[in-house]
Amino acid sequence: MTSRPFALLPALALASWLAACTGGSSSNDVSPSAPPVAAPTSSDMFLIFPNPQLPPGATQLAQAQTLSEDYAKAYYAAIDPLNERDTLDKWKAANGFGSGTGTEVTAVFGDVRDLGYGRRMTARRDPARKTIAFLVENYLTSPGGAYGYTPQSLSAAIVKDTRWRIHYNAIEFSPRPGAGPNDAPFAKFFNFDPVTGQRKLTVDIDGRGSKAMPAVCFSCHGGRGDALDRNASGQLFYGSPLFAAWPGASNADGDAQARLQPFEVGNFDFSTMAGNTRADYEAALKLMNRFVMCSYPSAAGSGGNNCPDEPVFKREANVNEWQGGAANLIRNAYGGDGLPNDVYADTYMPVSWANNNPDLYRSVIARSCRACHMLRDDARSANNTDIHLDFDDYATFKNYAPLTRHYMIDLGTMPLAKIVYDNFWQTDGPEKLAQFLEQTLVPTPTEPLPIRDASGKVIQPGRPIADPGPLTRTVRMGWVPLRAVQTFNDAYSWTVVSAPAGIAPAAVPIENANTPQARFNATVPTGTYKVQLVTSRAGVKSDPATVEVFVSNDNTIGLFDQNTIRLAQINTILTRGTCFSCHSSPPSNPVPPVDFKSAPGQYERITSRINFSDTRLSKLLLKPAALVPHAGGSGPLGSFNSLANPGAADRVDYDNFVNWISNDAPQ
Repeated sequence: MTSRPFALLPALALASWLAACTGGSSSNDVSPSAPPVAAPTSSDMFLIFPNPQLPPGATQLAQAQTLSEDYAKAYYAAIDPLNERDTLDKWKAANGFGSGTGTEVTAVFGDVRDLGYGRRMTARRDPARKTIAFLVENYLTSPGGAYGYTPQSLSAAIVKDTRWRIHYNAIEFSPRPGAGPNDAPFAKFFNFDPVTGQRKLTVDIDGRGSKAMPAVCFSCHGGRGDALDRNASGQLFYGSPLFAAWPGASNADGDAQARLQPFEVGNFDFSTMAGNTRADYEAALKLMNRFVMCSYPSAAGSGGNNCPDEPVFKREANVNEWQGGAANLIRNAYGGDGLPNDVYADTYMPVSWANNNPDLYRSVIARSCRACHMLRDDARSANNTDIHLDFDDYATFKNYAPLTRHYMIDLGTMPLAKIVYDNFWQTDGPEKLAQFLEQTLVPTPTEPLPIRDASGKVIQPGRPIADPGPLTRTVRMGWVPLRAVQTFNDAYSWTVVSAPAGIAPAAVPIENANTPQARFNATVPTGTYKVQLVTSRAGVKSDPATVEVFVSNDNTIGLFDQNTIRLAQINTILTRGTCFSCHSSPPSNPVPPVDFKSAPGQYERITSRINFSDTRLSKLLLKPAALVPHAGGSGPLGSFNSLANPGAADRVDYDNFVNWISNDAPQ
């Protein structure tokens, strides 16, 4: 989006205004103002991973592992095992701030688009230390208590009024502790208390309450949201994806593939005060963008160099990891290779978008998606170009249309930052997105995929939705677990509406029928039941959704009993489905991110691919069934064809996974 210029007060008036905002506080009072509470406008999942790693058996979002202090402790233990950076002063010293070495530069601007702060940003590049570091002081005044950007927050950052400084964020791009000469640097994220300087486990950066590090940062810096791994001693620890251990990579626990963000200068607000205008900071911000580019690898096999002026940071990506595509945005903004232009000007438009749907790119992708997604590419470009998540290719974006509709229309979990979300719904973005989805998706009677309401308006998230997970299943005779998505719902009603011949639907035993997790008893060896779910919110009922459950007594297809399936049977499935041929250590090439085979930690790594808050979004289901792009091939693997008829052998392992997940994935 384009920022509005704000006319700021002269220095003396500005200082007087800031003092008045304190309500008469002593000038010695340096306690920061608590961030104002922002009313939720969606499912209130802002800055939370779509799969927050809810543990098996948990039902409340607050129980999610990525939101826990233990997650933050494990992360800091991985990136700073000797606590050499557990205070702001120690972190600054480790990165040479104020040392006179390297190159250090500062800029002050208003973050209009993303988080609403006034930001005082200091950046360093130090080739001798092989580090690039950014320290940002965040200021938030929010007169009247409304969360969002105001020019007064920028004013507070300019004069460094500590009463409104709410936290320090820091990013360090450096090798791991004890790194070898060929180990690449990677990005590490820290948060420090604005008064004590102590490192913090949690931070409130959007007025929606404190959330654990580093997930609150990773959600928009490209970092993965994997669950904690388990070591040979039985201790949970913060690991890394398999391809981080590939030759030339970081070889570091804690490397979650997070990245530095480009500075999109056109989205910032600046003061009109002498010394603090955009013109005053243009050169500093360009230099910061050079630093950011130095942290990016060049694409595998390209022979490129994103840091020509400091060879120590030059690195070419391997084919398994992110390919540094965000550098293209920076190059475009400064006139191409070598960054010849002095002034940032964003005209970036990928060729495939320009040739197909430039309006959608400008109205939706560039405004509301690109900042985060350009750092979240799944890579492996030499193997399969259809799996990219950076949305730089129109055809690939179309592959994600079903998930895009689900996240943005049903769940309201995208855009993932609150200000970006609110702004999206106040622009032409929803209409442009709706037109694209209507042209791309094919609704069915069982999957109507609603996009507009009865009046023709694009549906805004908030309605109750009955989502019972996969709509067809195959089970054995016995109790059948049912699991509903809880977003926006405050009441649930499960009902058996159809049963095999000779059985009255109302007579079918069903337990916990008014909860998200119910179960019914299939008492025949073969036949079909239909179970309907209706949810409600504040008395408003959802449209019904029906699950068709086929009971099979065929012992030749490899269907396990849904009540006794355990990790041992999952291992059997992963073996016959050829999953272990890639998802193991040492891995194949190209390298997948997760090792499903090795013990210890096998159970944790497998269940980290389950989304217990929304079963159908589990990567353990989506990937092998080819419901989202998968590097393993363009079609369903083995017996994972979810579109086959219930009871068919070529979908049995999809059903086995669904049944195991629905029963809380017992070990």
